[in-house]
Amino acid sequence: MREARYYERRDELVVRCRLCPHGCVIKPGRRGVCKVRENSDGVLYALNYGRAIAVHHDPIEKKPLFHVLPGSISTSVATAGCNLSCAHCQNHDISQYPVRALLSEIPGRRLEPEEVVAEAVRARAATISFTYTEPTIFMEWAQDIAAAAAGRGVRCVSVTNGFSSPEPVRDLAPNLLGANVDLKAFDDRFYAETCGARLQPVLDTIRLLRELGVWVEVTTLLIPGLNDGDEELTRLADFLISVDPAMPWHLSRFHPDNQMLDRSPTPVSSIRRAREIGRRAGLRFVYSGNVWGDEGEHTRCPACQAVVIERYGFSVRSNRLSGGKCPECGEGIEGIWD
Repeated sequence: MREARYYERRDELVVRCRLCPHGCVIKPGRRGVCKVRENSDGVLYALNYGRAIAVHHDPIEKKPLFHVLPGSISTSVATAGCNLSCAHCQNHDISQYPVRALLSEIPGRRLEPEEVVAEAVRARAATISFTYTEPTIFMEWAQDIAAAAAGRGVRCVSVTNGFSSPEPVRDLAPNLLGANVDLKAFDDRFYAETCGARLQPVLDTIRLLRELGVWVEVTTLLIPGLNDGDEELTRLADFLISVDPAMPWHLSRFHPDNQMLDRSPTPVSSIRRAREIGRRAGLRFVYSGNVWGDEGEHTRCPACQAVVIERYGFSVRSNRLSGGKCPECGEGIEGIWD
């Protein structure tokens, strides 16, 4: 375990964690909401530092990041834990493990930052992804990995719920190439009841990342009857446009999981309806997720509608971009292509 970087000491050995908007006030011997940060005699420790619960080499499209080095490999790492408690979490076996198991020691293979970078170099990965669980709760490890990777020519990306305080985001951003932020809904009640969080900090993180020069893509998992109404999706699309009309929006298909087994999978027609809402609102790139073979997986030129990147699932079948431009009409396609 390592001493946490984002906390303040209070009276009687009590500490307040400043890592995320929960702002947990933690007494000695107790842990915060995420269950991976513990107060030991007035010092807050990150119990999950360097304890990799998952290490895989994935296509960057799996994150999903469609406008970051298409067709490349990303070494993906995570520790156990999360600062949210989403009823529909599809990685709940590792994200909620510390909450459910309440073990004194966090599970995982010990990996120092330099070892993570070495694995990425061996795999010829273009990037390292902080993913699967919430990177905010392993922020110290992520920051150290990103700093080590910068010296080896490997760049980093984050797949995050966005429920983070501004300071750690600012500290990670100089070594962060891109991020996919999971904007779960555009309704504070949904966040409170389904995720144990709030909407506004997530919106603030999306805006902050773009202001700091990080390439941002956004994913929304459409859950039938909960967050897929036309009015809500329109407001969400309008927010993204206010940040950057070129910010890709991924609309993913839900399947029953974790505590949310009473909902049917999202109809493909709902994904296509939501895509049309995003495009009508003025977003340049709106994608279908978890619908393999759908035409919404491709990147089209916003000007002439030519397919410039053809995909099937997590595979890139063709990439016709030339210098980041459409080969048909010369329109610039925003993203990180080199």
